[in-house]
Amino acid sequence: QVRLVESGGGLVQPGGSLRLSCAASGSIFKVSTMAWYCQALGKQRELVALISADGNTNYADSVRGRVTISRDNAKNTVYLQMNRLKPEDTAVYYCRHLFPGPSSWGQGTQVTVSS
Repeated sequence: QVRLVESGGGLVQPGGSLRLSCAASGSIFKVSTMAWYCQALGKQRELVALISADGNTNYADSVRGRVTISRDNAKNTVYLQMNRLKPEDTAVYYCRHLFPGPSSWGQGTQVTVSS
């Protein structure tokens, strides 16, 4: 199972930016589809963005144009660059390894957007 460790969360003012990182273990990262999810307090976890092994991306409508998912296969790391953050972006953000093999989740990193 791929182990994932997120970092980069924190408190940011509305309109600000954050870059989240997710470091993955294992040699299959290069062929893995990876994703970021978020879960706000009292709400279900939902997909934010996804990136395939060959770099194809998909985004939730709520973040399209403000968020960029990317990967660095040399570092076994996937990133989520978030710009023009809004209070409603406040949530715990989770990295997820989708496939190949069993899916796995990171422990999450808190993002709080508040003035």
